[in-house]
Amino acid sequence: METETYSIAGYTYGEKEVPVSPISMKELELLKQTVTLTEEDVSYLQRAGDVLENQTEEIINVWRGVIGSNPHLVYYFTDKNGKPDENYKARAKERFKQWIIDVCRKPYDQDWLNYQHEIGLRHTHVKKNVTDESSAAPHIPLRYVIAFTAVINSTIKPFLAGNNNDQEEIEKMYQAWCKAVILHVTLWSRAYVPESDW
Repeated sequence: METETYSIAGYTYGEKEVPVSPISMKELELLKQTVTLTEEDVSYLQRAGDVLENQTEEIINVWRGVIGSNPHLVYYFTDKNGKPDENYKARAKERFKQWIIDVCRKPYDQDWLNYQHEIGLRHTHVKKNVTDESSAAPHIPLRYVIAFTAVINSTIKPFLAGNNNDQEEIEKMYQAWCKAVILHVTLWSRAYVPESDW
């Protein structure tokens, strides 16, 4: 069962105000081939969604723990006076929890592709803080978005073991998750760079 999303502030997946991604479906297919994301992987992502669905709060707390222990990352959740923007943190957390489920369950269609570009933009000076009317730091450098992928991937496996799955199934879910996350972050990077460089 998919998480209810209507109450998540700023979650605009599939809505008309989300602009069309500059990345074509053909380019997406080539990226899927590049990360070797197969139909079998998609099937294991669906299973991962079933396992992770009731653990999203705990997963985000682990990721936020890493952020909280690194002042250079905490900075992007604080205002110009160095105070945490609690409203922004709370709203972003709910969208991040939903993103975990979306990674596992959303089809790779045009709505999905459009929303990946929207997520990318929301990390840049173009749209960061706009969704939540926040006063937090206005831009997250691409280097931290890419580097944090290591945390997202390295910490997920214990959560995939949550339903007492056998080791082979856990490993297949994990490999599918890692490929999917790298695909997401690759698409987000388009918001940071000109088309000629991407």
